[in-house]
Amino acid sequence: MVTLDVLRLLEKKGKTKYWLYKQLGMSYQNFNKMVQNETKSIRYDNIEVLCQLLECTPNELFLFTED
Repeated sequence: MVTLDVLRLLEKKGKTKYWLYKQLGMSYQNFNKMVQNETKSIRYDNIEVLCQLLECTPNELFLFTED
């Protein structure tokens, strides 16, 4: 399973979920679903912005686990 590892990256950077939400400029409902891994897709432009804001690569942004 592929999951978004944003919360760990935020903690590592000393940033809050609220800070990231404000930076992304998306609705809170969509943002929360994304960071809680309750969505089936993430737009490429959101991945790019997340990587820029969190100073990471897509490899660091996602986790892959065997089910």
